[in-house]
Order: sequence, then C-alpha cells, then structure tokens
Amino acid sequence: LLKMAPDIPLNINIKEPRWDQSTFVGRANHFFTVTDPRNILLSDAKLENAKKIVHDYRQGIVAPGLTEDELWRAKYIYDSAFHPDTGEKMFVIGRMSAQVPMNMTITGCMMTFYRTTPAVLFWQWVNQSFNAIVNYTNRSGDAPITVRQLGTAYVSATTGAVATALGLNLLAKRVSPLIGRFVPFAAVASANCINIPLMRQRELQYGIPVTDEDGKRLGDSSKAAQQAIAQVVISRILMASPGMAIPPFIMNTLEKKAFLKKFPWMSAPIQVGLVGICLVFATPLCCALFPQKSSMSVSRLEPDLQARIQDSSPGLERVYFNKGL
Repeated sequence: LLKMAPDIPLNINIKEPRWDQSTFVGRANHFFTVTDPRNILLSDAKLENAKKIVHDYRQGIVAPGLTEDELWRAKYIYDSAFHPDTGEKMFVIGRMSAQVPMNMTITGCMMTFYRTTPAVLFWQWVNQSFNAIVNYTNRSGDAPITVRQLGTAYVSATTGAVATALGLNLLAKRVSPLIGRFVPFAAVASANCINIPLMRQRELQYGIPVTDEDGKRLGDSSKAAQQAIAQVVISRILMASPGMAIPPFIMNTLEKKAFLKKFPWMSAPIQVGLVGICLVFATPLCCALFPQKSSMSVSRLEPDLQARIQDSSPGLERVYFNKGL
C-alpha cells in the first residue's frame, strides 16, 4: 500500500504569525485575524479540533486533504482561545476576540450614562473589572501572579479610574456639554496608565525573559519590562481613542435632531454601534503599532545583565522579548 505524501510541506513555521511581523501591514493582518470577534462564537468542538490539527502538525502528522489555508485557520483559532505559555483554555471574555463586543458595550454605556455619579461609578467599575480580566488572561506565562497581587492591582486600578472619572465629572459641569462627553475617555486613558503596570507589577519587579534573535534566553530584564508595558499602555490608550473621540461629535449632532428627541431610548444602541464600528478597526491597528516580539539595544539593559551578555554572547547588540498585549 502506497503511503500518500501530505498535500502541504511539514516545515511551515506555525509558531510565528503568517504575515511578516517587521512591517505594520503584516502585523495589522495578523491582529485582524487574532481579534476577529467571530472566534468567540466557535463551539468547544471546533476549538478542540483546531488544537488537534496544530498539535498533530507539530508532530509531523497531517490529516489527508488538509490545505495550508486550513492549517493557518486552525492555528489562529487555537491561538485565539488557548494561552501561549500554559496551553490552558482562556476565560472567554479575556480573549482578544472578545475585545470588540465587550469594549463596545462597556464604552458605549460609559459614554451614554456619564451624567450621574452612580452611573459613572458603576460603568468605570465594570470597565476596570473587564480590563483586569483581560490583563490577567493575556499575562506573560513565565510570571505567575498571586491572588493577593491580583486583588491589590484590581482595587488600586479601579479606585484610580473611578476617582479620576468623578474628579473630571465635577470639572465637566463647568464646561460645554461636548467637552463633558470626553470625560469617560480621559478616565479610561488615566486608568490604563494605572491598571496595566499594576496588573504586570511582577514583571517590573523581577524582569521579563530577554533572548537573542534565535530565541536563546539570556536572562531577565526589568528595563525590557518597562519598555514592554509602556508600549502596551500607549497602544491601549490609542485603541480607545477613536471609539471615544468620534461618537461624541456625532451624538452631539444627532441629539439635536427630531429622531432622538422622539426616541430618546435609541441613544444608547446608536452610541454602542458607533463605538463598535470604530473598535473593529482600532483594536487590531493599535495592537499592530509595536512588534509583538519587541527589541532593545543591549546598552540600555541593566549593567549586570549587560556584563553577563557580553561574556556569553560577545558582539550581540540587540535583545528580543515578548511585549504582551
């Protein structure tokens, strides 16, 4: 009996994304696939099947008739639901594919119900709770975080965000209604500056793994963690910007028109929809701003780590690390 050769080569590197990550367009293509909201609708059977295709392929086993496109599709489904380091199935609302539906609902409501203190408190709390879940789910697997650290980070981030929102709300009462609509955005931006570093404080304390270009681990660096976290904060704030900056202008105009005066209950759904349209594009494009595999010059690392690297790899100029999301 002749054994049929598989239809696809066995040397496709499915550890790396399908598109060239050194270009913005390549990274954007990658993240449009990773953040595709349709992935959260997939059944457990589909997820397990994708996992099997990927695991089998890594062992050199290819199901008959499997095409290269199907292999990549399976890889992206697998990556969307399973943690890259621990391999465990991620909590559904913490996955990158849940970002758009969750964020559009929360942001839309934050921007619709921003006039009363209880509403501001409630929606900022919901938003920070969601952020805490996302930051925990997408943490770097090398650095487990204790329940106590998680609790402290969550409480500090939520308190910071709510305090900022309430402070800004008091100021907003003295300015034009249009400026008042931007209060939720200012609160979210400042909360990101608090929430992400706190949720990833362990990385700042102990450093994150840095490697050479071939992935050989050279040590841990908190300088690399600082760069990684700063990049994530910037991309998260920019990710929230279009959805929180464009709809206020549209809503301000719409609320003066007869339609919304006649159907005021339509305000929230319209706002959520507008935010959703912005987020579908902003989420992957802002994730793509910085390469996932970030790098920095050896001369910017801690002096003791620089010395160790010069001993073990003389002439090495750059180190690489995973910046997280």
